[in-house]
Amino acid sequence: MASIPADAGMKIGALAALSGLSVKTLRFYEDQGLLPALGRSPGGYRLFSEESLRRVAFIRRLKALGLSLDDIRQCLVVHDAGQLPCADLQQQLELQIERIDGRITELEQLRQELRQTLQGWQRAPRRQGDEICPNLQV
Repeated sequence: MASIPADAGMKIGALAALSGLSVKTLRFYEDQGLLPALGRSPGGYRLFSEESLRRVAFIRRLKALGLSLDDIRQCLVVHDAGQLPCADLQQQLELQIERIDGRITELEQLRQELRQTLQGWQRAPRRQGDEICPNLQV
């Protein structure tokens, strides 16, 4: 990476303070290709633009919606190629709803299994052989 004047961007610590993310997380995002640095200062510090702050906010929003870093990376690649990733994002968000619906079904089944397990539960059952807990049929 080329050395650029220190006043041409903000150091990673400043970006961390403004974004609310740790320096470690920002370095990870950079390593993963999600957050490109402008370059490095003459002193070797990573430098980021104001756009980096918007990019970090975008990443945080998509993570909060449950998208993976790979999904987010795909959207950013489309953006970085000069296109709007809205259609791709819509598809990813619809897939996320499907995953959530599947997980809700799994959780409802688990809740039912737990209720069935607790029916007739004895707080102080009699010991029966080598069983760890006679209430659980293992």
